[in-house]
Amino acid sequence: MTVIEKRKLCAIGSPNCMQSGSAGALGLTAASPAATPPTEGDIYTCIFTALLSRRLQPGMRLGEDELATAFGVSRTKIRSALARLAQDGVVELRRNQGASVAQPSEELTRHVFALRSLVEPSVARDLAGQRGRGSLAALRRHLRLENDARKAGRDADLVRLTGAFHLMLAEKAGNPLVVRLLRELEAMTCLAILRFAPTAVAACPHNEHAALVGAIAAGDQDQAALLMRDHLDHVLSGLDFRIGPPSLSAALDLALVVT
Repeated sequence: MTVIEKRKLCAIGSPNCMQSGSAGALGLTAASPAATPPTEGDIYTCIFTALLSRRLQPGMRLGEDELATAFGVSRTKIRSALARLAQDGVVELRRNQGASVAQPSEELTRHVFALRSLVEPSVARDLAGQRGRGSLAALRRHLRLENDARKAGRDADLVRLTGAFHLMLAEKAGNPLVVRLLRELEAMTCLAILRFAPTAVAACPHNEHAALVGAIAAGDQDQAALLMRDHLDHVLSGLDFRIGPPSLSAALDLALVVT
């Protein structure tokens, strides 16, 4: 991780991170001598958000010493945050090699989508059975945010929002075990999109989320399940597995573009 990346790491909107002592270390603001050091949770949130916002790319190394210096904390706290990220499947920890951003292979990506295709149509079916009771207003607000990001060409926001839509559906369906599973699968999906999708728009076809919400609102369980299955197939088909791992210079160029 370079100095540029460290300084950009928390510039993407995690309030806890930006208000903590790590902000000064990252070159965002002058750190107050009395500033409270960031917690493990702050560090976890900053790195996770940086991943979802395309600041850190699949395969990039996350050195403990550099992160500890950037955040102004001990390596022990960094190690704990990285362990949590590894549990979520977005960071890989290797003996004698340290941590790096997970780099999904084509095989793993296909396994992720196969599992999602087993789980998420049932989520959509359950919500349609409830007619989205108590959920429709929030889902429609979220769709407006997606459309705004798509129209403005904010790819990083679009990747984050389209992933959050699927997690929102699981949360509204009310099964905490499904939410936990999909959170991990969604993180891996995001990394696969970052690596293999030509554009964020290609990875999430326009209007498909809106059609899902329409079927849920209508109480059409079969249609909701079918639309979810087709949607996941379309996202997978939008990935180009011929795209190789990103170079550090390319990742930095992207970070500068989306700033």
